[in-house]
Amino acid sequence: MAGHRPAQRYPTTTSPVRGVIESGFFLYLPLMRQNIAILLLIGFSSSLFAQKQDTIKPKIIEQWILSPDLTEEVKIPFDTVFSLFHQYRLADKYSPLNATLGSYGLPFYQYNFFDRVTDPDKFLYNYYYPLMYQPEKYAFMNTQIPFTEFVWTMGGPRETAEQTFRIRHSQNVNRKLNFGLVYDIVYNLGQYSYQRADDKDFAFYGSYRGDRYKAYFAAGLNNITTNENGGIEDKIQLSTLEPKNVAVNLGGLDKARSYLKNRNLMLVQRYTVGGRQPALKDSTDAGNHKTFKLSGTFSHILNLDGNRRTYSDNNPLSGFYTSVYADSTQTFDSLFARSIKNTIRFDFATDATRKFRLGGGVGIRNELFKYSQIIPTHDTLLVDTTVWRKHNNVLTGKLYNNIGDKFYWTATGELFLTGYRFGDFNLNGVIAKSFAWKKGVASWKITGSVANRQPSFWYEQWGSNHFEWQNNLGKEFRIDLGTSFSYPARSTDLRFNYAIIDNYTDFDTLALPSQHSGGLSVASIFIKKELRAWKFHLNTDLLIQKSSNREVLDLPLATVRATGYFEHLFNFKKTNGQLNTQIGAEVFYNTSYYAYSYMPATGRFYRQDREQTGNYPFINVFINLKLRRTRIFVMLDHINSGFMGYDYFQVPSYPMNIRMLRYGIAWTFYD
Repeated sequence: MAGHRPAQRYPTTTSPVRGVIESGFFLYLPLMRQNIAILLLIGFSSSLFAQKQDTIKPKIIEQWILSPDLTEEVKIPFDTVFSLFHQYRLADKYSPLNATLGSYGLPFYQYNFFDRVTDPDKFLYNYYYPLMYQPEKYAFMNTQIPFTEFVWTMGGPRETAEQTFRIRHSQNVNRKLNFGLVYDIVYNLGQYSYQRADDKDFAFYGSYRGDRYKAYFAAGLNNITTNENGGIEDKIQLSTLEPKNVAVNLGGLDKARSYLKNRNLMLVQRYTVGGRQPALKDSTDAGNHKTFKLSGTFSHILNLDGNRRTYSDNNPLSGFYTSVYADSTQTFDSLFARSIKNTIRFDFATDATRKFRLGGGVGIRNELFKYSQIIPTHDTLLVDTTVWRKHNNVLTGKLYNNIGDKFYWTATGELFLTGYRFGDFNLNGVIAKSFAWKKGVASWKITGSVANRQPSFWYEQWGSNHFEWQNNLGKEFRIDLGTSFSYPARSTDLRFNYAIIDNYTDFDTLALPSQHSGGLSVASIFIKKELRAWKFHLNTDLLIQKSSNREVLDLPLATVRATGYFEHLFNFKKTNGQLNTQIGAEVFYNTSYYAYSYMPATGRFYRQDREQTGNYPFINVFINLKLRRTRIFVMLDHINSGFMGYDYFQVPSYPMNIRMLRYGIAWTFYD
């Protein structure tokens, strides 16, 4: 039920929040240097300690994330590999093919329809999700010695520079207890006017892994500030003017800005009775544990997630927006969302040492939501602040079966029993088979899912100075089928996905919520392959996809990123040192299609049918170097800028950066 607060006057002066943000900008650069210096000092001292300890005993380092239901540990490799270090962006590690507004740190979406973030609870930040720290993305570590890594990159001249900085550190207190942190900064001034991005993401985490009791804790702080220029006015100016002089739709009079603040907390506690379970799913150590025939684990999972988004514009009557509902002198929109989720569940598993292993679990989750935003009253300068409180009770389940080391199947599901999303459900299944071939192990998976889901609350309620809507949307029904094949020894990954969707929900050409009542189907094939000939390499990411209705969902038929390079290892006999080098070029290309436009006031991508983007190659040349655990890259980005026309857009009205020199360095310390 919605609760109302007394009407209040729409702010006509700079808000305290904006004041803090703006004053923080002038302090940010010296503070950032100071913070980086402190973190470097801490990490350097830790690394020296690590080197001393390594001479006493061998190092043991392992890393894992939690499964999607947060009940199991899943091993992941360390991301400290040298190959193609110039592909440093976290966004590309989540999905290698992305459509951006031109500068890193601004909103973006994935070309691959099946990589897009569609969780209704992530609506406010789904275009930033790959950059943020969220419970399902936290990487926990266990190490005998401290582990520290720094990554710093720089691109362009000082007045338009893009900088990124990342530090992650992990250290065990004892063999069971570990703490760690990770801090990411993206600070991008942008080549075009009013395009600055300032993203700061921090996470602190810890784990305790006893024989029977295990606990995982993580807290994330994500702050994202972006200047909104509304795109350029006329792309013809790209051929005659420098980027900073190209006219933009939201300029100096507007000083339009979006601010997103996310705070999240995760606490997972698990207690096992019966048989003793190994810490990780690893067939190599299963025989070292004597287990009972059946073990059970009681779990409590707590997730808190809070979000606030604001949008400000000092000149609402500039003509960029067709409607002004509250204040014609200044826009300051604000909305808030908070969720608290508590899960209690019981999981069981049969003897892990047996060839045939069966397991499963059942749980109940309670969800509490609070939403608030302004609702224009259509009276001059007056708005009403409205609050909604909603809840859900959800039944969760899981069943799996391992037959030997090379075959397993898993089924998971959720059913919303009561509350706002009553009747929602999802069922997911995986069948996997591995093959021991001459060159290594290959794996084949078949996946499938069925979901009936209520669209995000924000599709139904929205109030702001330029947009408002109240909708009653139907549930989106979706069936997904897929299969994938992976053969690491041959650097080959294949993936096929197919989806059928009823009531597909997005934003129409007016940037308003839209629901397609008919059926929609999407098919895609993704191929990742590396070819080698002597010291020459060709890495290719190729995506082919097709939508059954281009008016509702348009996708590029083909998208490709191909990287060719020559690799050589230099050996220095006198110093017994080695220098690994990669020199090459990279091309990104997609066929023409009607890409999404972007609406600054709502922060949403929406359909448009006026301008196609694509059919333009972005070419980079690079050199990667590695000396011990130090990695360096130098790259000339978009080297063909101005030589092959000026249609270098991935999103209409938002041109990509012109030619830019980038470089970066990474240090890793754990011995």
